[in-house]
Amino acid sequence: MADGSAKSPVQTGPGLLRSSAVVGTMTTISRVLGLLRDVVIAAFIGASANADAFFIAFKIPNFLRRLFAEGAFSQAFVPVLADYKKAGSAAAVKALVDRVAGVLGGSLLFVTALSMLAAPLVTTIFAPGFVGQPEKFLLTTEMIRITFPYLFLISMTGFCGAILNSYGRFAVPAFTPVFLNLSLIFAALVAAPWFEEPVFALAWGVLLAGVVQLLFQLPSLYKLDLVPRPIWDSSDEGVRRIVKLMVPALFGVSVSQINLLLDTVLASFLPTGSISWLYYSDRLAELPLGIFGIAIATVILPNLSAHRAAARETSFSATLDWALRWVLLIGVPSALALILLAKPILITLFEYGALNARDVDMSALSLRAYSLGLIAFMLVKVLAPGFYARKDTATPVKIGIIAMVANMVMNLLFTLPLMYLWNIGHVGLALATSVAAILNAGLLLRGLLRAGFYQFQPGWTVYMLRLLLSTACMGAAVLLISPDSSAWSEWRWDQRIFELVLLCGAGVGVYFTCHLLLGTRMLHLRAPSTH
Repeated sequence: MADGSAKSPVQTGPGLLRSSAVVGTMTTISRVLGLLRDVVIAAFIGASANADAFFIAFKIPNFLRRLFAEGAFSQAFVPVLADYKKAGSAAAVKALVDRVAGVLGGSLLFVTALSMLAAPLVTTIFAPGFVGQPEKFLLTTEMIRITFPYLFLISMTGFCGAILNSYGRFAVPAFTPVFLNLSLIFAALVAAPWFEEPVFALAWGVLLAGVVQLLFQLPSLYKLDLVPRPIWDSSDEGVRRIVKLMVPALFGVSVSQINLLLDTVLASFLPTGSISWLYYSDRLAELPLGIFGIAIATVILPNLSAHRAAARETSFSATLDWALRWVLLIGVPSALALILLAKPILITLFEYGALNARDVDMSALSLRAYSLGLIAFMLVKVLAPGFYARKDTATPVKIGIIAMVANMVMNLLFTLPLMYLWNIGHVGLALATSVAAILNAGLLLRGLLRAGFYQFQPGWTVYMLRLLLSTACMGAAVLLISPDSSAWSEWRWDQRIFELVLLCGAGVGVYFTCHLLLGTRMLHLRAPSTH
């Protein structure tokens, strides 16, 4: 029997942790396959001109998808949907879903069609440095026409996923990205020989993935009796509320994505390979962010929205506090590990086929720069929902604009000297992005504290001392037992993997052992009660 009318109760403390674990597990599967995908792509196209062209063609619709699907849209849609669910009318919820599907889907179809027709202009806007390179410009333009429909498909997938998350069905949306990875792996390993220019197989792989991902959501929505039947009704009250929240949120919640896109625009003027170096390093920096930061953010948004709708201010603050502690527990050691092991990780994963030692060296530099902002990236994912769950869009917008302007200024301050002195301008772009993320996270936290939306719970001083001491011990252990960097390139792939797993396992063991010895217990990280 359809259960679209069923209310999703706010999850209890153990339920929050369990849901985070489900999302984290599914996302881990996706990210592991994503790493395998990137290993295959790196061996296939390396950091060549073709690689730069494909990454641009893929990044543009993917960037817009993050704005529409994972960013501003979901942050605006979920709180409104929570209000409709609280009112208790299944018919009203279904009507909202249908009308949002119509307006969102129709708008995306228009943007997609227009962008495909104007693909040369899109290339000029997002990769102006390619204009003076006719072959790279043409290749990028042709692939944009193939990849751009992914924007519509994956944004609608994100819309369906937001509905499922609101009803506590976290597993299916979290598992969905697996199909993109499988599709691109198939494209590179199997389909590439079918094409005169093999890199086009990757572009078609992106399009195929979008179709499969959207179809994968529908059975779960059918069980809830919430399969969207699109209706264009831009005057609907719920749609108008979502649009009102969404438009300013485009800046507030997606600043890091806008900054990354600005990096790509500037990188198009840098030496060939710069876009690819930034891609490979950013993918590794996003691994802990995707597995844990986004998992926590995905789970807490519906809970924060429900707490706000029911005026449970204490529970609202306690849920944010719980999320911050977990983010730091994973984010701090992850950032240090990526800084210390940047080159061994990149060699182990990518130094095969078309990707050479110089590409690894360049990617390692930008990975270290991105890692400096990893904690901030994760904190933004948790702090921004604290505003949007309360339908406060003005504060994040102001903060987002400040961070974005700072990023643009720092792009020039950092990139030009590094480019002219050491020819590593791409590192300046990564560093500017990290500093802007730190500024963004700091201002969001200050805003929540000043507004009284969040108060630090007891025990933070002891918690931070344990965290920092455990992280320092982990770092010391990794440095002590890590082989010389030159040895990694000489080893076969299986020995590289064995040594890296051994090294990471030792680091994780030392980190959590120190926590236990210092008195940290799961009791201290238990999710808050709902009352």
